[in-house]
Amino acid sequence: MPLFALRACLLAVIILIAACAHKQGATGLNDSEKASGNSVLTAFWSGRISLQLQSEPPQAFFTGFELKGKASDGELTLISPLGSILGIMRWSPSEAILEQGGTVRRFASTDDLLAQATGAAVPISALFDWLAGIDTPTPGWAADLSQQPAGRITAKRSNPTPQADLRIVLDK
Repeated sequence: MPLFALRACLLAVIILIAACAHKQGATGLNDSEKASGNSVLTAFWSGRISLQLQSEPPQAFFTGFELKGKASDGELTLISPLGSILGIMRWSPSEAILEQGGTVRRFASTDDLLAQATGAAVPISALFDWLAGIDTPTPGWAADLSQQPAGRITAKRSNPTPQADLRIVLDK
């Protein structure tokens, strides 16, 4: 798959995650994890993500997703409307990997992975917080969490350009 198509798919996934993501329970954690405060690699969200870039030409991506883990160690699977896996992103403190179409690409950081895959620097730490209902301030981004309890999150990036609109709708 060409790099542009990959970026489009991944951007769509991130957008769909933000616009259509579903989290398990109120925080994506099971009851024992909520009680203990232990969320190591156990948070899980699924839904749809949409990412629109106000670039020339404009780019828009829409896809299903499954996100598990946390900002430092996690996995994001992008899923087509027909249920096929478009790509899998995995990251840890020591590596960031994109698996797509039988190829594996390695990146220096999660930020590099997401920027290359989507064309936009999506703040992964803030994304996990937004999914959990925490309005973490992020330079250049403004998140709207008013519909987060209903499983809907939107975030807009004004700087750097191009502007980006991220929407996640979580599965129920």
